[in-house]
Amino acid sequence: MRRRGPRPLGEALGALQASLAPATLLAEVQRVWPAVAGEAIAREAEPVSERSGTVTVACRAAVWAQELDLMAPMLIGKLNEAIGREAVQKLRCVTGSRRGARTA
Repeated sequence: MRRRGPRPLGEALGALQASLAPATLLAEVQRVWPAVAGEAIAREAEPVSERSGTVTVACRAAVWAQELDLMAPMLIGKLNEAIGREAVQKLRCVTGSRRGARTA
């Protein structure tokens, strides 16, 4: 059966992006973070590393790190649901960027 028109670009790019993404927990978390955390939080905080199920989230300000610490149980549940497995065990929220991040 012939296709009647071109495929939407988003479809093709989505498949390409999925095939190029590293097969790591951090990559999975980074992929779903904006949808799970919400637009406002995603602008202020981003997952930057992972080790043994602990995901480090770099926050622009200490107040965001503190807020995410309080929201951690809910965010962990949503992250695990979004990635389809119970892989995220803990969130570690720090202030600053990936380089030179300080514990909040």
